[in-house]
Amino acid sequence: MSTERFNQISPSEFFYRNRDLAGFSNPTRSLYTAVREFVENSLDACDQKGILPNVKLVIKAEDDRQDPRTYTLAVHDNGPGIPKKHVPLAFGTVLYGSKFGLKQARGMFGLGATMAILYGQITTNKPVKVSSCTDGQTAHIFEILLDIQKNKPVILKQSQKKTKKRGLSVSISLEGDYSKAGSKIRDYIYQTSLITPYASITFEDPKDGKFVYKRILKTMPEPPTIINPHPHGVDVETIRRMIVQSRRDGMSIDTTLYRTLNIKDEDSSYNTVSAQAIKRWKRLKPEQRTAACITNALKCKSKYLQNVIIEDIDLDTNTILYYDGIKSQSKTAPLQNKEPFYNHIKSLLAGEPLLSFLTDRFQRMGPKTAQSFIKFAGFKPEQNIGLLRNADLVKLSDSLQSYEGFLAPNPSCLAPLGESPLEQGMKEFFEPDFQEVIQRGASAYSGFPFIIEMGIAYGGKIQSRGIKTYRFANRIPLLYDEGSDVVLKVVNDIDWSRYKVKHDAPMVIASHICSTRIPYKTVGKENVADRPEIEKELRLAMQFLARRLSSYMSRRGKAEEAKKRANLYAKYMPLISQFCTELAGRSTEPKYIQMLKAGGSDV
Repeated sequence: MSTERFNQISPSEFFYRNRDLAGFSNPTRSLYTAVREFVENSLDACDQKGILPNVKLVIKAEDDRQDPRTYTLAVHDNGPGIPKKHVPLAFGTVLYGSKFGLKQARGMFGLGATMAILYGQITTNKPVKVSSCTDGQTAHIFEILLDIQKNKPVILKQSQKKTKKRGLSVSISLEGDYSKAGSKIRDYIYQTSLITPYASITFEDPKDGKFVYKRILKTMPEPPTIINPHPHGVDVETIRRMIVQSRRDGMSIDTTLYRTLNIKDEDSSYNTVSAQAIKRWKRLKPEQRTAACITNALKCKSKYLQNVIIEDIDLDTNTILYYDGIKSQSKTAPLQNKEPFYNHIKSLLAGEPLLSFLTDRFQRMGPKTAQSFIKFAGFKPEQNIGLLRNADLVKLSDSLQSYEGFLAPNPSCLAPLGESPLEQGMKEFFEPDFQEVIQRGASAYSGFPFIIEMGIAYGGKIQSRGIKTYRFANRIPLLYDEGSDVVLKVVNDIDWSRYKVKHDAPMVIASHICSTRIPYKTVGKENVADRPEIEKELRLAMQFLARRLSSYMSRRGKAEEAKKRANLYAKYMPLISQFCTELAGRSTEPKYIQMLKAGGSDV
């Protein structure tokens, strides 16, 4: 009998085997998803820095075969760029990025762009090409493959060149089917321009078509701020990660330690640094003590510290896991049981006291609220968070969920588009006879704040017959799987005849949900789950707009009735005038035309 073997796979290996989960199920869907991920990354980068986005998307066929075939997909933006040291990890590691903080962003997982690169690599075996410029002077250029088994970047080429354009350019080769995906991609760009009226977007397709959507507004919403999680929105795993992050924050390194120790040569050996640090230990800051500990553990020179990121420390095995920025790989080193370094590391791992952990790591929790909660949960304020047992963490999580003394979530992490920009965008795109928009106040589900924005447009140059619904989440157009989306559920539940709207009315509804955590049903981010709190806010917004539309329809109905009466008068008034003239025996008819004009003006 063969022995069963157990193995561990990396995140990139998992998504390589299950790429359907991220929207890369076939050449059609994959080309569309890749476009979406790269465009959204560019827009997010510009939003965070308050830069009016200029995004250019280019898709070119690499050969003359029939679809599906190999395409080159390139996206260029004028954003802040990515620092040189982060480029390999950002484009060569699954689940690595800047979108894990609690704030509104189009992306959520740090997954989509890397998945597009991974899909391109496994279908064409070609690297991603990245050019990043953060200073408007020098562009750093990389060609990168992804080591799927290790979830690490493999840098094939690295160079730099002079440039005057700040921003990021990404180019990949991938298998796609533009003949089937083209309409979705064009619709995506169109809808993205609608929900991002402050962006200028250009799309060049493989058939030499060029679609240019110029900027409608020159102002953009304030970028969202990163906030701490709300107590009602965390579970045991979240608390574990917060503890790990707390430890890492405590492990911040002061890379100028050698200057503090009056060591003139930053190439000095670890023995020199350690000896000087021990002499001045009580006068060193915590970050400087940590730098001395790491220098001693890694047996490295002082200047090497600027290339080190501490990932974890395990006292059970006395090892340090760290990232080597020079070689772009994770390494381990034995932890030296030498004082005072070892005790300092132990104190870092013990973590901060529970009281400061709660006040520093959670939103809207001051000392009084924290003290009250600690008493409710049965803990002590001075307990070190890193020393809590599993049972204690479960108890802490359950208490955070059940305590009712916390304030509502802080909505400052959200950046809704705003009523005026949404109204101007809809007016420019649809040119309706009637339109109305509403932005609901901030609400929350499971501790995550969200805001609903919705607009309705009727008549005018709207071509559709029947209700056309545009769904957006964090300014992302949702084009697939609409049948099971909560927005469509709300729209279809409305009895439109009650609001004087016929089933074939030329009407458009634009719905925008913005939140720190959109409850997508899948990683592909195409439909939103029907959370009761979100469904309620959508329904209230929809009912408000329907009432406004009903009022307009009533006014329009009265105007049409008045017009019909005026037409009726205009038809029969000449006959009546002629009859009255003959009956009175006069030679001239009454001036009924003036009467009709007067009546028309009254109408």
